[in-house]
Amino acid sequence: MNSRSLAVVLAAGQGTRMRSALPKVMHPVGGLPMIAHVLKAVDAAGIGRTALVIGTGATWPGDVAGKASLHVQDHPRGTAHAVLSAKDAFADDIEAVVVLFGDNPLVAAATIDRVLARVHGGADIAVLAFETETPTGYGRVLLDDNGHVAAIREEKDASADERAVTLCNSGIMAIRAGEPLDALAAIDSDNAKGEFYLTDLVAIGHARGYNIVWEMADFEEVMGVNDRAQLALAEAAFQRRARQKALETATLLAPDTVYFSHDTVIGTDVLIEQNVVFGPGVAVDDGAIIRAFCHIEGAVISPGATVGPFARLRPGTAIGPKARIGNFVEVKNAVLGPEAKVNHLSYVGDANIGASANLGAGTITCNYDGKTKFRTEIGDGAFIGSNSALVAPVAIGDRAYIGTGSVITDDVPADALAIARGRQVNKPDRSPARPAAATDTMEGATHDEADPGAPSDAGVRDTRA
Repeated sequence: MNSRSLAVVLAAGQGTRMRSALPKVMHPVGGLPMIAHVLKAVDAAGIGRTALVIGTGATWPGDVAGKASLHVQDHPRGTAHAVLSAKDAFADDIEAVVVLFGDNPLVAAATIDRVLARVHGGADIAVLAFETETPTGYGRVLLDDNGHVAAIREEKDASADERAVTLCNSGIMAIRAGEPLDALAAIDSDNAKGEFYLTDLVAIGHARGYNIVWEMADFEEVMGVNDRAQLALAEAAFQRRARQKALETATLLAPDTVYFSHDTVIGTDVLIEQNVVFGPGVAVDDGAIIRAFCHIEGAVISPGATVGPFARLRPGTAIGPKARIGNFVEVKNAVLGPEAKVNHLSYVGDANIGASANLGAGTITCNYDGKTKFRTEIGDGAFIGSNSALVAPVAIGDRAYIGTGSVITDDVPADALAIARGRQVNKPDRSPARPAAATDTMEGATHDEADPGAPSDAGVRDTRA
């Protein structure tokens, strides 16, 4: 039935208390703008159409507004005026309208569905309410002797007895199309603020004999965000939910220190240690281990892989099955094959790393020349010695071996040994720490006369695999 419903999402508020150049509803919770959370819940509830009410001069990126039609509220004159700004979306085939707010990022699709179900089930108006022992600032939901909603009184217009009521209005309301929806035109601005309140529709409907019901919600779910302190509370609530969901399948050693994004996917038997941050676009597959102090965004981590501690995975990263990313390793836009290893102190950017390849400590893929990014290709079973620089574009063949400290600028064939570094020179008696000598001239220095072009195994073996 929700397919024949319309969601009107109010997002025209200027949000001056946020003290930000960013529109209030664009501030993120869990890495996603608040308004996008609401629109995502609307889609999940199966609502057929969405109208987004915005302020004059507001711009909305298409990836946020999605399929919603945009409607401008020319002047902020209250919530009823805002809803009527979307009147063009009130099509003849709509059976119900649900009004939502862009600064309620935690509202669930199931809750929206419950409110709409009351209207589809015969009610004229359904109000979403919550209970709180500290109702100051909220509109009060007033019931008649039959337990039906008789009115919603804004606090500035409430009497002392009405202010003592602890059943409060969330702002979310479903309205049956037809006469109840048409009654929006009867709302006036005769109140303390001189605005057209959507909540006045309830008193008008009660006087006309409408069937007005209410549904209960948890306060945390319908909390609004008006300033940065409330934004922090919403973020904390989101993280509590995300941690609880993750704990259904994964082990979190210190849950309160792990931070998730709105789209984080965690598989079964995943171990997440302390102080881990997941940015947007992360999927961690079954049996993976995320060690302490990692920051991960835009990455896919395959089954059995290990990341960290102190690792950073940036967008475009894919870690293969049983691969290992160690401490102080940064990976960006790179694919690591099964059982590949980058164990410590390395940067891997714009690269493909083959299965079972090993990158020693201090390996760097030099992917950027100041204008263009280039890729590095490392074959299966290749061994990159410690402190090597691979200057892209370059390809290292299967099972190739790069000597420690090499700067590789040319492709290395499969099974080849590549050494690209200056030869060692020893100068006797030139150490600044040696005892002072009576005479000390450069003529006394000797050089290694070995052919600098001759290959040598000395120092090639990387002992820090």
